[in-house]
Amino acid sequence: MHKLGKVLVAALAVAVFSGTAYGYSTVSSLDGITREDVIESPDPGERPADGSLDILLVGRDSRTDDNGNPLSPEMLRELRVGANGDDLTDTLIVLRIPNGQKAVKAFSIPRDSWVAEPGTKDKTKINGIFGHAKFASASAQREAGKTDKAEIDKVAITAARKATLKAVEDLTGVKIDHFAEVNLQSFYDISKAVGGVEVCLNRATKDRKSGADFPAGKQTIQGADALAFVRQREDLPRSDLDRVRRQQVFLAGLAKQVLSAGTLANPARVSELIDAVKRSVVLDGSWDLFDFVRQMQGVSGGGIAFDTIPVVNPDYRYNPKQPTATAVQVDPAQVRAFAASLIGAQPTTPQAPPAGPKVDVVNASGKDGLAARVSDVLAEKGFGKGEMTAEAGRRTSVVRFSDASGPATEIAKLLGGLETQKADSVAAGHVQVVLGQVYKGPGVSAGGGAAGVRTDQPITSDDTGCIN
Repeated sequence: MHKLGKVLVAALAVAVFSGTAYGYSTVSSLDGITREDVIESPDPGERPADGSLDILLVGRDSRTDDNGNPLSPEMLRELRVGANGDDLTDTLIVLRIPNGQKAVKAFSIPRDSWVAEPGTKDKTKINGIFGHAKFASASAQREAGKTDKAEIDKVAITAARKATLKAVEDLTGVKIDHFAEVNLQSFYDISKAVGGVEVCLNRATKDRKSGADFPAGKQTIQGADALAFVRQREDLPRSDLDRVRRQQVFLAGLAKQVLSAGTLANPARVSELIDAVKRSVVLDGSWDLFDFVRQMQGVSGGGIAFDTIPVVNPDYRYNPKQPTATAVQVDPAQVRAFAASLIGAQPTTPQAPPAGPKVDVVNASGKDGLAARVSDVLAEKGFGKGEMTAEAGRRTSVVRFSDASGPATEIAKLLGGLETQKADSVAAGHVQVVLGQVYKGPGVSAGGGAAGVRTDQPITSDDTGCIN
């Protein structure tokens, strides 16, 4: 949803106006864009230490404008959303621009990714960190005696942006150099400013929650329809993972549209696009757009590839007391390795923990090779390899222990939130994992271990194809 705005930044990131005299005059008109001190200013001329210029694009599920003013009832109806929205980050994309190269790599972080919350020992969905930090900051300010609501909100939102950025850095191992944020209305405005984006669907789909109602095949969408397209989760086979794919396809199409001769040669359309950006996009205070355009000269729409971080389990049951509550399980080590591979660097990831107890794996699922794959996954986490056996079909999975529940609990979490059970039949110093027919955790398919679950090919502006 906020993708569009991101695209706007993507347009900048792609040097939409690529250094022409007209382009520089256009960029100069962005002087009035909203700025926020989210990132410490680097030394002038400093090259990114990790070998890549990294930009975090954030899309907020906010029913306010960039100044914090509530959207009008008329605009809320046009956007097909209610007045009460959570302060969530529904879109998180990192743009990686390797030093001295023209290829731009972008990767999405699913909004329900289960991650460590900065500054705490807790874990949560990454899209909720913004709201948690905002609430904590506002509460602390009130306790300190502050009463000016506008000032409290301003400080709290800055804290929320910083917390979100820190969570992304902790998960990916990427040092973020620049920050851009858009909200619901900015996506709406920008998509209309470029005259819409062409997308293609494999089948017709409809979802009352987002307002999505699309036929199969190619179609050009903008405004409220574009917003519904990138917000839809219901009636999609893979729910949030398909929504991420939708956002990537739309962004790729947007980049192509912005870079097309029809857009750049139309002063009225360019002016409308710039006005939409100034109304609704927030950038970090240290971002020198002129310098950025100079760096990005020569990058084309087809030079951007959109991908998604590896996923361990897209249906992770993280709370045994709420068995229907799900998140997207990710492994920071896998994610860091993936992010580093985009610029050819070695991942900066911690060493594996000391060897834990031996784990015996029983394959009761009927799926060939599952025990070996799960054993490999656990070995990567420092657990010793035990026996691998098979037994008659069993529906559910369980982690059994005899003498110490701690390692069993950790293993159960690593494998997607399995049940644990004390069993005297398990040898001392061992943990037994029994894999049932409905097991969906790490190792469920070939390549689902260190590489995570990655079933999609990267999307580029040159070839988006039809999607769900």
